[in-house]
Amino acid sequence: MVPSNAEGSTWPTDLSYDPERKSLAIAFESGETFALRAEYLRVESPSAEVQGHGGEKVIIGGRRHVGILEIEPVGNYAVRIVFDDLHDTGIYSWRTLYELGSEYEERWALYLEALAQKAMSRDP
Repeated sequence: MVPSNAEGSTWPTDLSYDPERKSLAIAFESGETFALRAEYLRVESPSAEVQGHGGEKVIIGGRRHVGILEIEPVGNYAVRIVFDDLHDTGIYSWRTLYELGSEYEERWALYLEALAQKAMSRDP
């Protein structure tokens, strides 16, 4: 079951970034916790640049070593993540972060498959 607040979105209880591991840890009211690597968050950014401007999702390669410079609150429903490759246009709602955590295995496998199909690499 997806935890929710009055608006029906997921609700976090803790959010912290480990710069050495380049991993964002997020815990939800449901008790579920996820450790999401910066690389994964970057290539799955909810920005129009990555999700496609009304078209096909853009596959981003070369982000194996990307880190996070800043995590800025957006109201009480999301955060904006500034990556060290200067990508900063994605707004990560609590629901988006929950979905990225709970769907990690499937999404990561699809990303790796898409990289291979396009002869791209995770390395810069």
